[in-house]
Amino acid sequence: ELRSPSSSHLDLDLIKAGILLDSGMLFPQESSSREVKELNGLWAFRADRSPTRNQGFQRAWYKSRLAETGPVIDIPVPSSYNDVTQDPNLRDFIGWVWYEREVVVPARWISDGKTRVVLRVESAHYYSIVWVNGVKVTEHEGGHLPFEADIDGLLREDPTTTTCRITIAVNNTLDLHTLPPGSIQYMKDRTMYPEGFFVQNTNFDFFNYAGIHRSVLLYTTPKAYVDDITVVTDFLDSTGLVRYNVSIQGATLVTLKVTLIDKDGHCVVSSNDTSGVLKVVDVKLWWPYLMHENPGYLYSLEVRLNAADGTSTYEDVYSLPVGIRTVKVTKNQFLINNKPFYFHGVNKHEDSDIRGKGFDWPLVVKDFNLMKWLGANSFRTSHYPYAEEILQMCDRHGIVVIDESPGVGIKDIRSFENASLTHHLEVMDELVRRDKNHPSVVMWSVANEPAAEMPPAGFYFQMLIKHTKVLDPTRPVTFITDSNYARDKGAPYVDVICVNSYFSWYHDPGHLEVIQIQLNTQFENWYGKYQKPIIQSEYGADAAPGFHSDPPVMFTEEYQKLVLRDYHSVFDQKRKLYVVGELIWNFADFMTTQGVTRMVGNKKGIFTRQRQPKEAAFILKERYWRLANETGRLPLWTKYPCSH
Repeated sequence: ELRSPSSSHLDLDLIKAGILLDSGMLFPQESSSREVKELNGLWAFRADRSPTRNQGFQRAWYKSRLAETGPVIDIPVPSSYNDVTQDPNLRDFIGWVWYEREVVVPARWISDGKTRVVLRVESAHYYSIVWVNGVKVTEHEGGHLPFEADIDGLLREDPTTTTCRITIAVNNTLDLHTLPPGSIQYMKDRTMYPEGFFVQNTNFDFFNYAGIHRSVLLYTTPKAYVDDITVVTDFLDSTGLVRYNVSIQGATLVTLKVTLIDKDGHCVVSSNDTSGVLKVVDVKLWWPYLMHENPGYLYSLEVRLNAADGTSTYEDVYSLPVGIRTVKVTKNQFLINNKPFYFHGVNKHEDSDIRGKGFDWPLVVKDFNLMKWLGANSFRTSHYPYAEEILQMCDRHGIVVIDESPGVGIKDIRSFENASLTHHLEVMDELVRRDKNHPSVVMWSVANEPAAEMPPAGFYFQMLIKHTKVLDPTRPVTFITDSNYARDKGAPYVDVICVNSYFSWYHDPGHLEVIQIQLNTQFENWYGKYQKPIIQSEYGADAAPGFHSDPPVMFTEEYQKLVLRDYHSVFDQKRKLYVVGELIWNFADFMTTQGVTRMVGNKKGIFTRQRQPKEAAFILKERYWRLANETGRLPLWTKYPCSH
């Protein structure tokens, strides 16, 4: 089989109850008690090209050096493997690939019995199995989110060596119950196709990049350590309220000091309890970019743990950035800190030349500079969770985030079955566990454009949204719909209606004159039925950079500009009533599967894949700065974005 991971099956009552994770996933950081060792760089790599893709398991490649099993190549981590070689078969490869890296572990980590050593993978697509020195230590289903394993006990089995061999097998096969779902189709007509020919079918419009996409690292903690921190913030007049809960592992009798520190390093308030409420006098709130002269203000919550057992003492220190802000939704407004917030932002992808979905700091910094130049105050993590480093940037810069699960392309009725729901609940557990403390995250999106009109969709999304609200009662929950307003079975359960539509593109292509009529009808229908605020979560048109025509025709930069103009005209009418946001599709051009409707990828970006502006970028920049200035809450210098 191409993919044969173990899968859990829960009865219906357990699905309804939800699956609550019992450990934390704090972002690794160095402190006086913790060390981090990144394992990024070149790894040995081998794709299992056997017909079943299972030769690596049958011959136990993990038991010896990968180079001893057959030919290997160098592959960078983090990176997708698809675009870094000249092998077309590897670019489109489906199945198991194998990574290996030999690592020198600091001797003090092994000799010190008080140290816990953790191997962490930030993201691998989509199913992963990990061995250390030939011993399986963990496996994980799903891309985009981190997983880890304690390996100090394994390392201490042979204290004479400080070298360990890490082997990671990764499989990008998608089936009906993965997120995103897909299916494998075998072509058996030998008059048309070669032996063993198959294709991976999906229902999403981006390339199925694969590999280890984010950092792999080792980090340490003491044996008694801070496992998780949960923070919920509020304020009353000028007093901030930070409700916190600290989870400890490895000790039952501990002393704790929790200190909230301001940006200047001053202690604001402290406590000795594992949970409680910190009151912040003269609080500095976390505000979005362009909504306040001091956006993205962050305090630091320092947790200092002291514990002892019969023979040893332990100290652990962890600092969590905290932004104090509130999020509320009314029938026609989205409120941050009790002030109306209007999303003028973008949809993005983790996508770039050569790297694919591999994390890349220069690209991240460039994208943030472009968003701020544009006057964008928000984006959606379409169509999966992004690297946590990106959310940390959003926290610091005040960029608001709609945080989306990988639930894209749920179109087959079998993908609404209990096995799919169980996995989707687990993914939401992992997503909320990782991102719950980021002030930039103001809403969860559980899916994008599912077949919400199908009969099972109502129960599926009712359970999914209820479960997400149990995990996090403080944020609104939505999913992104392109369904008919009258037949959408998930819409009754969301807090905000998020609608995708492409009038004059996928519908009535070339007819710009229908946009304002159809968009107005769309908004009136959705609000009339559900009485909830609406975000236009996608709209736009493809434009091949440098293609021009007058009169405008599809795929030219002129046509893309006019599509935006007509959408904006209706937005300006409805945002005075109940429309609370607009997110262009897309920030930048991105790669897709090959097909007759895609010319080297999707060209709906307002920037090229290389981050150069099309004419639409300047249209959007002018609009977004005008929208920001209309709020009247900006300092004088930001009213002139050219000098800014």
